[in-house]
Amino acid sequence: MTDITIYHNPACGTSRNVLALIRNSGEEPEVIEYLKNPPDRSTLEGLIAAMGVPVRDVLRQKGTPYDELGLGDPQWTDAQLIDVMLQHPILINRPIVVTPLGTRLCRPSEAVLDLLPQPQQGAFAKEDGEAVVDAKGQRVAKP
Repeated sequence: MTDITIYHNPACGTSRNVLALIRNSGEEPEVIEYLKNPPDRSTLEGLIAAMGVPVRDVLRQKGTPYDELGLGDPQWTDAQLIDVMLQHPILINRPIVVTPLGTRLCRPSEAVLDLLPQPQQGAFAKEDGEAVVDAKGQRVAKP
């Protein structure tokens, strides 16, 4: 059993990169395709609390009914926003990763490196070719 869980959307490049970085550390996470198996209210509330971020920070706007539903309006309470995310899981931003070191929305994908208990085992480049980890398993400094 793994101590790492990723709330994953395989259609999302960032999510795929995060999953690959987890695997590059030698771990095989529990992969929850949250669009097929959405979290229940208590799980979603627990993830948001564990991340220590406002509910709005977990809302995804691009490619979702965010604008159509008027979710940018400050009238929405946190409980109402969670209700809408449960009704439309595509509104939950991804990927969310849970490890023994914390819980985080991993955007950009290299944010997952701060959560992984094991070091990277080799070089890693994102799908777009951007180098993230060198051959020694060290994070590549951004220019």
